[in-house]
Amino acid sequence: MYEEDTIAAIATPPGEGGIAIIRISGAGAENIATKIFARAQGKNGKLTSHRLYHGEIHEPKSNCMVDEVLLTIMRKPRSYTGEDVVEIHCHGGAFITRKILGLALSQGARQAEPGEFTKRAFLNGKMDLSQAEAVLDLIRARTDKATELALTQAGGELSKWVHALREKLIDIMVQVEAAIDFPEEEIELLKRQDVIRKIGDLRGEIADILNTYEWGRLFREGARVCICGRPNVGKSSLLNALLGQERVIVTAVRDRRSCRTNGRKSISPACGKSRRARRCDRRFDETDSR
Repeated sequence: MYEEDTIAAIATPPGEGGIAIIRISGAGAENIATKIFARAQGKNGKLTSHRLYHGEIHEPKSNCMVDEVLLTIMRKPRSYTGEDVVEIHCHGGAFITRKILGLALSQGARQAEPGEFTKRAFLNGKMDLSQAEAVLDLIRARTDKATELALTQAGGELSKWVHALREKLIDIMVQVEAAIDFPEEEIELLKRQDVIRKIGDLRGEIADILNTYEWGRLFREGARVCICGRPNVGKSSLLNALLGQERVIVTAVRDRRSCRTNGRKSISPACGKSRRARRCDRRFDETDSR
């Protein structure tokens, strides 16, 4: 179904941090780990699955220490991808993580493509397609509700609905085919009206599931909304009320708004006014000054 080689990649976001994780998955993952990892205090022996080991990463040729790390191995099938998986928890410097990844690649691993770990989990039967899609939704979730929906889908709720619908459809199909193939046999079959009613109920359930897509998309992606109107009608107050915070500071000075954008403030005079309205204000100001 796919090329059964060993892949490796940095599993944490790029940049600097306290900890970074390099993930290796495939038949050669454990072999690669034994070549670049040495347990602390010179301990030897086979690594036990699903345990953390303290040690050091060394360059195989020069035996120079690269970093002090924690390493865990998760043997198949009890792993995310369904293959042997090794995770190296190192310090989160960009240079160190690239260095350790380079060592893994030099020992026979291939750079993983984006999403390839989840792809292998799907191909190895660790999750179905809807659960694989939910992984990305969970990563990109920006609200509590979006996270809740993604976790529900990742847990297989959508798959359960689909499988239940499939079982009902198969049951109806069996009844219909039996009535066609064995019309003279004394088999207890559904009546025509009962079949029509059941199909109608299934169509309603399918429509209900399809209708949840738009709501789910709003929670995942949000909605772009434009609040427009004449000056001084309460646009800024409405925005603050919807957000539940003073994102736009409403001042007592006419037509001045202090807007916060990504943590920055900017004062915009005559907010929402047209050029013609601003020219009129300028003329009135000149008249007053005279």
